[in-house]
Amino acid sequence: QVQLVESGGGLVQAGGSLRLSCAASGIIFSATAMDWYRQAPGKQRDLVASITGGGRTNYADSVKGRFTISRDNTKNTVYLQMNSLKPEDTAVYYCKTGPYRGQFYWGQGTQVTVSS
Repeated sequence: QVQLVESGGGLVQAGGSLRLSCAASGIIFSATAMDWYRQAPGKQRDLVASITGGGRTNYADSVKGRFTISRDNTKNTVYLQMNSLKPEDTAVYYCKTGPYRGQFYWGQGTQVTVSS
């Protein structure tokens, strides 16, 4: 059974930092690409950053230079380091993986709120 559990969200002032974590189980983590998405109220869920099993990364233009995705294959965990946070970064952040055995899997989400 594949499970993704996010943590690390919270309330932070503009300009501050947060680090999100996503612990995965039930998959061959080191071989699996991992993504971070976010969804603000009333908006669609958008890709924020992704990292392949080999460590290649990709970012949305809106977060380039501020966010860093990384992974620790010894801990089956992917991270999203978020610096210079802006109010427009406020959203629920989701971890996603797949396709793994033909399916995509999502975590439950963690709320990030950036106050101005």
